[in-house]
Amino acid sequence: MSEQLKFVIQELNKAPFNKKFNLISFDALRPDQLLQILSDVFAELDPKMQADVRNEDPEQLAMKTLNFLRILKYKPPENIPLTTFRQGLVSGDKAALHPILEWALGRMPELRKRAYLARFLVRVELHPELEGDADLVALYSQYEALMEQFKEVHKISEALKGSGFNTQEVRKDIGHMEEEKEQLLKKIARLRRRVDVHSNKDAMLELARNLREEQDKADTLSQQRMNQQDALNHCEQKIQRLTQQLRDLRQSGLGATPEGLLQRLEEELRANGYLVRDKLPKEIAACQDAIRDLQKVATEPAMGQSDIDKIKAKIHTENAEINALYEQKMRSQETTDDKLTLFRQQAAVIARKKEAAGETLNELRVQLNQLESELKEKQSQISAEGGEEVLKGEDFKKYVGTLRGKSTTYKEKRQELAELRAETGVLARTAEILQQKQRELTRELEVLEDQKGVRGYHALHGALQSASGQKASLDDRKNATLEDMAAMVTNLNSRITDKKGRLAPIIKDLRPLRKSCQDLTIEYEKKKSTYDSCAAGLESNLSRLEQEVTSLRNELNAQESKSHFLQLSLQIHEAQLKFLEANGALEPGILQADGSAKKLSLRDRLNQEISEQEKEGKALRERQKQVREGQEALRNQALMWKHLERLLRSKTSSGAQREDGRLQEQASGDMLVL
Repeated sequence: MSEQLKFVIQELNKAPFNKKFNLISFDALRPDQLLQILSDVFAELDPKMQADVRNEDPEQLAMKTLNFLRILKYKPPENIPLTTFRQGLVSGDKAALHPILEWALGRMPELRKRAYLARFLVRVELHPELEGDADLVALYSQYEALMEQFKEVHKISEALKGSGFNTQEVRKDIGHMEEEKEQLLKKIARLRRRVDVHSNKDAMLELARNLREEQDKADTLSQQRMNQQDALNHCEQKIQRLTQQLRDLRQSGLGATPEGLLQRLEEELRANGYLVRDKLPKEIAACQDAIRDLQKVATEPAMGQSDIDKIKAKIHTENAEINALYEQKMRSQETTDDKLTLFRQQAAVIARKKEAAGETLNELRVQLNQLESELKEKQSQISAEGGEEVLKGEDFKKYVGTLRGKSTTYKEKRQELAELRAETGVLARTAEILQQKQRELTRELEVLEDQKGVRGYHALHGALQSASGQKASLDDRKNATLEDMAAMVTNLNSRITDKKGRLAPIIKDLRPLRKSCQDLTIEYEKKKSTYDSCAAGLESNLSRLEQEVTSLRNELNAQESKSHFLQLSLQIHEAQLKFLEANGALEPGILQADGSAKKLSLRDRLNQEISEQEKEGKALRERQKQVREGQEALRNQALMWKHLERLLRSKTSSGAQREDGRLQEQASGDMLVL
């Protein structure tokens, strides 16, 4: 066990992890930290496995890890049961995670290649109900053909990586690059000679270098400014969107009271209780009966015509008995009280209306969920694109109508506000006058109290009346509050007891549904992982094609720039030619009297070089023609040698395996394992 920990710590301390652990610190890690380390190791194998375990659901993270281990063909230790192993992945148990880390860190290159191949070679399973779709079947056959093509291409790629047949091509490329290098050196020397004639060449070169650097800096700053402007626009749009959402939430919360919310919850609880107690059990029972009938039909052997006739006769007899019993029931009901029959009919009508309302409620809930999901998708798309919500069509017309109504309301409220302000001024003046009169009356009352010898009687009497009134109101409120609290406690206790009694059978029925939901969730995760692998394959193909398009565009731009450069060079050479003609440097040589010629002129020398180059070009074209004629034969010969070498290697390895007794036959699967 210690050797296992030492190996894991040693590998984690290396690049690209660089964890700097020791035995004590690694053994002291919490379960969530161990799960994060395992996630980081898996992320090195497949970037899609990168995750933050603090934000992930433990069950989903465990399912994701199990699917990835299945792709990597990991076998749990034999001394650990599968259930314990799964629970260890959920809880981050060391006994389950340490062997996985040791196994993964010891096979990183192999597992990285296996994870890469799994992205393209894990098949997407089709549901049997979808096999009748012709378009889907054609697309699936195309998907399988592409998978087989990928296998062949990968085999060829691996074979080419291990072979040396491309050395000749590399040498040819190196030769061409050397020739281009010599040509470039000649051009550089020629341009350097042209520049050397200038006295201030160093200053001009320095200025050109500074200009290029400043232009690069200006481009960089312009790009940064554009990025900052885009980020600012996105932030402003996000603020506007969040502000609008806040206003909507505040508007929806206006007028809401605890009683209204409680009443709404009670109505929703009654509707859900009806669905759970009455409607869903009936539908489940009907589905179970249909399943039993179908299973019974599937298990029975094939019936002949005589069996079918017997069943038809039995059905006819049963229908006759049912009709007789129904008529007997109707006759017995006619003899009973008419009021009871009326009540039964009304109960049946109410039950049918209730079922219809339940169906309508289910349909509306499904429609509401779909609309909410569509709304979330649209909002996520708008937020991802950095745009704002745009009103179009009828929504814009409604918005304009609402705006007009609000404008009219605003004008009315503004008029009312002006009137209220005027009335407020009048009332304020009236209040001032009344307060002044009250002060005068109070002074007169104080004078009378002084005259009678009972100073302060009025103030004391008012204070006593106010205190007694406050005490009486406080006692009334206390009594009312205590009564309300007692009634509320009694009501809540009775409702809690009632809810517990109602929820007990629902919880009992919910347990198998929850188990089936977990099974369906596991199956969904498997299907989702398969879909993700297929989508990743398609994305990789798309990125490869985009890279090819980019390279071709770059090559086209390079050729265009080269064409412009050659045109400019041609114009320069034409100018030089005109200069030489004007100076008489291209005139033919003059013969002397003894028949010997003077030094050849520039024109003659160039004509002579041109004729020599034409002869050399003609010889090279002949050589090229000979090489092209024998190219196919050479290619076939190389291919045959390659096949022969592969056959000899296969025979050698097969013979060695027979000698060692290790030759095993493995069934060919859909997974390419290297």
